Amino acid sequence: MKSFTYERPGTPAEAAAAVARTPNAKFIAGGTNLLDLMKLQIETPTHLVDVNGLGLDKVEPTPEGGLRIGALVRNTDLAADARVRKDYGVLSRALLAGASGQLRNKATTAGNLLQRTRCPYFYDTAQACNKRQPGSGCSAIDGVSRQLAVIGASETCIATYPGDMAVAMRVLDATVETVDAKGATRKIPVADFHRLPADKPELDTILKAGELITAVTLPKPVAGTHIYRKVRDRASYAYALVSVAAVIGKDGTGHVAFGGVAPRPWRVEAAEADLPRGAKAVTDKVFAGAKPTEDNAYKLKLAERTLGAVLTEARA
Repeated sequence: MKSFTYERPGTPAEAAAAVARTPNAKFIAGGTNLLDLMKLQIETPTHLVDVNGLGLDKVEPTPEGGLRIGALVRNTDLAADARVRKDYGVLSRALLAGASGQLRNKATTAGNLLQRTRCPYFYDTAQACNKRQPGSGCSAIDGVSRQLAVIGASETCIATYPGDMAVAMRVLDATVETVDAKGATRKIPVADFHRLPADKPELDTILKAGELITAVTLPKPVAGTHIYRKVRDRASYAYALVSVAAVIGKDGTGHVAFGGVAPRPWRVEAAEADLPRGAKAVTDKVFAGAKPTEDNAYKLKLAERTLGAVLTEARA
């Protein structure tokens, strides 16, 4: 790990300003992803800005009937919150499907959204990776791609977004709240938050330099059966090959998003009208234009079968 400087600001705006004015500075909260990357020298920040003391650790109701989740709310606390379990069950289930109990005790809401890909070529500094070193190439494209993206990728990167929580937040139409170095705030629909790689795969989100996540807001609860189903190589502490977050009503209509298949949580709202017709009708539209490799083409059928299992569970 390379040496770095450290500070603890007093307000969110001060934290944003500290990162904005210092080249190669990073925010740190739980550190469950960043510290690993620093040890491997994939991330080499010169300055760390500790945001743990900013008071962004509360879950509060909104005037519109939803919930406002502070950026520093730990994954364990959010999954266990009675309001989340009652009204946003898909989110609680997604959180509990991620990582391990120890990591969930440290990981934060904002950090979960910002976690970087687990593509093995990103983690191997001997391999070319445009996400790690722009312009170096993508070893994954001609390499082992079993875990990687089947849709939404580009000629520069086929890495997947690895998280579970964001897939549930995508199906719930969450909004990400931020503050920048000048104290200006903005609200970003989670649908727009994560970028597709195009020709700049090193940029995972649309956040500006120094912009700090302060909260995630959930809208008024949507009635229906909330399900999160994650298919992985082992029963715990593994990333999704395919995951499905769904809220299905009694009439069979609803909302669905997929994880493990693209560089961001993948949802095609136009396909949701076909939910009463069955999983294949939906996935044919969701994955129209997919470009799988020989290694990961199985994900298309796996996504269909996983959604089928979700719909069967919802009907039951």
